[in-house]
Amino acid sequence: MDVRLYCFAHAGAGVSSFGRWPQRCGPGVDVVPVLLPGREARRREPRPTGRDDLLDDLLGGIADAAFDGPYVFYGHSLGGMVAYTLARALLDAGLPGPRLLAVGGSPAPHTVAPAAATDDITDDQLLGFVSDIGSAPDGALAERNSVWHRAVLPVLRDDLKLARALRAAAMEDGARGRLPVPVLAVGGSHDPVVGPRALDGWQRWTSARCVRRTVPGDHFFVRGPELPRLIGRACRVARRIALVPEPAGGQL
Repeated sequence: MDVRLYCFAHAGAGVSSFGRWPQRCGPGVDVVPVLLPGREARRREPRPTGRDDLLDDLLGGIADAAFDGPYVFYGHSLGGMVAYTLARALLDAGLPGPRLLAVGGSPAPHTVAPAAATDDITDDQLLGFVSDIGSAPDGALAERNSVWHRAVLPVLRDDLKLARALRAAAMEDGARGRLPVPVLAVGGSHDPVVGPRALDGWQRWTSARCVRRTVPGDHFFVRGPELPRLIGRACRVARRIALVPEPAGGQL
């Protein structure tokens, strides 16, 4: 039985970053990129900017499949908070949670957020942030009012609102205890946004094991080959553990 790998992208993005993951993750992994409303094929749908809107859109489909076998979440940057939020909601509903919560370039909820995660950021400041992390295509920042500006910046701005809302909700949810789900926190060797300390902070959010790994790249190491290989191996470990009967009294 393959383990399903639900993938959640970074702010402003669709699912194109995961296009080559089915080949790169290796055997035994069913890669399921999850497209949020308001982008790519769902671009005409309202974008969620709060926890309830997000769960209204995503929770049902994943909940229906939660009993179909082991599954893993991977979220990159904003996607890490989306993955955490869904894992918490599934477990709170009494449903089987993911066998692993993997996050990449995503600071733990209680750590200091990037400078762009403020309510009053101007377009120039947002463009500066985009430039600093290298998320704009070559030449796009110099062409004001370009197709890229009109298409991406509104999505990015709403996604940053969503990130703030999910972090605030996580801090409230944290009073109910840590997730009983192992966490794999991955960072880029040259990530200018999220450093090791922010990734180590995920230990505070799980009652299981938290492991940090580093792969080559900047904040968008999700596009390289090393990350899906690492996540694929982690998925196969999660699948093997899922096939072992749990000892009396709790999870492995």
